[in-house]
Amino acid sequence: MSFRCWWPRGVLVRAAVALAVATLLPGGLVVTAAAAGPTGPDLRWSWPLDPRPEVVTAYDAPPGPYAAGHRGVDLAGRAGSPVRAVDDGVVAFAGTVAGVAVVSVDHQGERSTYQPVAATVRTGDPVQRGDVLGSLLIAGGHCFPAVCLHLGRRHGESYADPEDLLGSGSKIRLVPPSGPPPVPPPVDDAPLAGSWTPPVDAPVSSPYGMRVHPITGELKLHDGTDFAAACGTPVRAVADGRVVAVTYDPAYGQRVVMDHGGGVETSYNHLARASVRSGAAVRAGAVVGAVGSTGMSTGCHLHFMVRADGAPVDPVRFLA
Repeated sequence: MSFRCWWPRGVLVRAAVALAVATLLPGGLVVTAAAAGPTGPDLRWSWPLDPRPEVVTAYDAPPGPYAAGHRGVDLAGRAGSPVRAVDDGVVAFAGTVAGVAVVSVDHQGERSTYQPVAATVRTGDPVQRGDVLGSLLIAGGHCFPAVCLHLGRRHGESYADPEDLLGSGSKIRLVPPSGPPPVPPPVDDAPLAGSWTPPVDAPVSSPYGMRVHPITGELKLHDGTDFAAACGTPVRAVADGRVVAVTYDPAYGQRVVMDHGGGVETSYNHLARASVRSGAAVRAGAVVGAVGSTGMSTGCHLHFMVRADGAPVDPVRFLA
């Protein structure tokens, strides 16, 4: 199944050229042209994945060294694909950072970083443009459960946009201020769309989409819809289905996962307790658990998720 990204309207337009120019357009759109260091043909980077990958999340400059932002670009890929050096240099680091496998290469004033990558090089190894640094992993990727390579760039001591040195010619991209969320995969959900009753009678406190995580501070996809319900509120199945898992996850806390057929699954997360067992057949409206604040949670709420063929989609498209 393909996993494509869309570029919404009402957005920031970025273009890389030799001089920095900013023009304000009607409606508040900004056309930005920026260069970060020399961009001559000898200094341009090659793409780290072959064939040339799709950019699924663009660079979003952080306002400060510790502020939220997207310090690189995410490139769509396949697990196990070879990851190649973008230019000649020396491996500055090959190991793990906060549990994520990372490779960094110095290029005389520029540094490229690649994650998540199972390294086949060691710190201090000289590399040439196109040399294999390792293979692309799934775990630790910014696009999980989809697979992508996060390519970062530092120009001196500052973060910079890798796309300014990639490819040939200028780039023009339409991106929202917080970066584009993955597009829901194509799935035949016509019989289900708009037919489900919400799992709790409570207002939405955080919708599906890109956001800064309230605990980690990282800009990432919020892969479900949060309902601001009090702890202990009954959580009900949104449709007929079968319970496929009742588990505890460090991030999602106590959770119940249901299969509704056609490749569609729902999960009910951060529960105080589950009221069903794995393998049980459940009718729409049956209580499956109670709202809680388990796992990585800042307070009582229900995090409701829908997956179509293994990929997260916006639950609102299914709810009545």
